[in-house]
Amino acid sequence: MYTKHKWSSEQWHNFNYVVNLPKDYDESKRYPLVFFLHGAGERGDDLEVACTHGYMRYVREQNAEYPFLFVAPQCPGWDYWGCYTESLLHFIDYICDTYPVDKDRVILTGLSMGGTGTWMLAMADPDRFACLVPVCGSGIVWNAKRLANLPIRIYHGDDDPIVPFEESVVMLRELTRANADVKLTICYGAGHNAWEVAYQDKELIDWMMAQKRKG
Repeated sequence: MYTKHKWSSEQWHNFNYVVNLPKDYDESKRYPLVFFLHGAGERGDDLEVACTHGYMRYVREQNAEYPFLFVAPQCPGWDYWGCYTESLLHFIDYICDTYPVDKDRVILTGLSMGGTGTWMLAMADPDRFACLVPVCGSGIVWNAKRLANLPIRIYHGDDDPIVPFEESVVMLRELTRANADVKLTICYGAGHNAWEVAYQDKELIDWMMAQKRKG
């Protein structure tokens, strides 16, 4: 079951957010955290809209259960995740202190605008995360080497009319040059909906659950 919340902070942006607890949740255990950044179409102040795509879609429509704690903040309308980098990092700290999170297993993922946000947020503090899963986001090639020590799985449709497929290709190329553990899954024939492949990929869940922060 998922619940809706609002983070109250005097210093940082106060996000509305959704929490979905793991299957067989036990407060005495520590769980991986999947921190999700939605796309541009889900901005605003309606958390149901923020749950339109990704894992929350399957929680809502199919009562899907997952082995991780899932948290999804909502970006204000007409803004972008890059406007809130510091606030997001402090919000993750708040989540890790509030819920039984294994801080060595914080997984960052997002789609479209949130895919771009995944790249940006990880570049701001790469040592915080266990792995990244950017889905059909715009790359930030000039700073890609900053992520060289992070395991990364990228998903992108080869027929994407909104965020060109090449955005992920150039990130793959630059990260490969930096000897990163990176893989691009090409969603053949997909447009701007690679998330329908990514978030139904059971192998991706198994891979995410196997990752642990280095050092």
